[in-house]
Amino acid sequence: MNKTVNINLAGIFFHIDEDAYLKLQRYLEAIKRSFTDSQGRSEIIADIEARIAELFNERVQHDKQVIGNKEVEEVIAIMGQPEDYLVDNEIFEDEPKTSYQSKSRTSKKLYRDTDNSYIGGVSSGLGHYLGVDAIWIRLLWILLALGSGGTFVFIYILFWVLVPEAVTTAEKLTMTGEPVNISNIEKKIKDGFENVSQTVSDTVKSIDLPKQGNRIKSTSKSFFDTIGDIIMFFLKIFAKFIGIILIIFGAILLFGLIISLFSLGGSSFYSPWWMDYPEALNTTGLPLWVGSVLLFLLFGIPLFFIFYLGLKILINNLKSIGNVAKFTLLGLWLLSLVSIIVIGITEASHFALENSVTQTETLDLSKKDTLSIKMVSSEFDKYRYGMHREGGFEIKYNNEDQKVIFSKNVMLNIRSTSDSMAYLQIVKEAKGSDYIEARETAEKIDYEFELKNNQLLLSNYLHTDYKNKFSDQNVTVILYLPEGMVFNLHGNTRSYLRHNRNSDNIATYDDTSHTLKVMEDNTICLDCDDEEFKVKVNVNDENSGLNIDEEGVRFKKDSIQIEINNEGLKAKKEDVKVNISDEGIEITSDDN
Repeated sequence: MNKTVNINLAGIFFHIDEDAYLKLQRYLEAIKRSFTDSQGRSEIIADIEARIAELFNERVQHDKQVIGNKEVEEVIAIMGQPEDYLVDNEIFEDEPKTSYQSKSRTSKKLYRDTDNSYIGGVSSGLGHYLGVDAIWIRLLWILLALGSGGTFVFIYILFWVLVPEAVTTAEKLTMTGEPVNISNIEKKIKDGFENVSQTVSDTVKSIDLPKQGNRIKSTSKSFFDTIGDIIMFFLKIFAKFIGIILIIFGAILLFGLIISLFSLGGSSFYSPWWMDYPEALNTTGLPLWVGSVLLFLLFGIPLFFIFYLGLKILINNLKSIGNVAKFTLLGLWLLSLVSIIVIGITEASHFALENSVTQTETLDLSKKDTLSIKMVSSEFDKYRYGMHREGGFEIKYNNEDQKVIFSKNVMLNIRSTSDSMAYLQIVKEAKGSDYIEARETAEKIDYEFELKNNQLLLSNYLHTDYKNKFSDQNVTVILYLPEGMVFNLHGNTRSYLRHNRNSDNIATYDDTSHTLKVMEDNTICLDCDDEEFKVKVNVNDENSGLNIDEEGVRFKKDSIQIEINNEGLKAKKEDVKVNISDEGIEITSDDN
């Protein structure tokens, strides 16, 4: 086994195999010999080492990974051999000697070009990235800033903060799309020396308008650099604060998601009591642990990237997780998203349609009988704690030790009939993916009642076998009583009666604990106090309505409105109003 060597390359530590280290050392020595007489030799070597360190960093997945011959050979292939180039001054002559020059272009990256900047180098950087002269980008910024009321000034500042500056030669080459190899690094640095030399020469030769322009540019750049440094200082503090918030937010939510979803998924293997509830709602047959994994991927991956973004903001030199990891996580997230959508649609389709079955039972009663109506509790009530009467359900074991779905989703309607016999209709409703499935589920609902000594005992619950799943099952009990029959409602029926009185429902929750006589589509209270109103009427359609209650009489037909109460009479038709009270008669018109 070869020894491992620790090296520091451009300020970054690497673990490298001894053979690979020797190969890298020979390569760097060859490069140094090639630049023995070159201008800017130290800058060229430093930039080449920085580029090699960057390439190594891209290939290292974790801190303990050892760089081998394979990685070194890949880097050398990208950078090129020193002998492949003419690295003396002849390469910069107008007609250099025959040499191999790579014509391939690399993908550009967006950087700020501060070497050719007036403010922050954003426009110059965008110009390089888009292949457009920077002057047009600057003019566009000015027009957008003026036309947007300053919005694009804020956007410019965001670019200034978020887009990194091209500092190293490798970054400057990447900014313009140049291949980052030995030849281009050397050429870029020598161009810099030549530009400086030319500037000094021009300054000595003449003082002209270009010089004044450069002086203005230098002055403006110095001013904006100072302003920029101040802005950047506060923005960096703010960015660090945002990074901390993102880390805390992402970490807490990610940890909570892991605990909750894996607890739910893992419960499929040890079956706690509460697992019966999600299973009762699971109509797809998908194992809960699969759903937990999909939900974890759907929400966990974005939370991970929020956490990673916070680290990226907080730590400047944080290693990238790599494109392979990014695209893998993106693929898993898209897969989980599509899967959850499909599962959600499948689950929702089970509640898409509703159907019912009606059970009719004749009651052995006559008009002369007085019927008492009462709701009776279930055998499960002693185990029930605060379950909602409508829409909720619980899972219990009945007296036969069978698991059942128990619900108090029961309603009571009382109607009048001209028949001589009283009868009961039990309407059982359920939902399903189609009408046949919904009807079959409704048929499996169990509901009990009993008539004993002129007392009708109605169950305040329904139940069905656990294997039928929860399908929003409900029961409506419709009691038809002959006209002229007397009945009374026990106080415990109050929450099972409707609030509104009409021809389809002649008794409301206000009628409980009273004795009522059945009239045609109405009732009369026989034991109400004199102060209480015995008849209530509520008849409405599209164009007219009649309401009679303790508050008075209200009538409406088309444009006519009449209201009679203890204050008097009020009538209105179109633009004419009539008010009759103790003070007299008042007639007004909108024309007056």
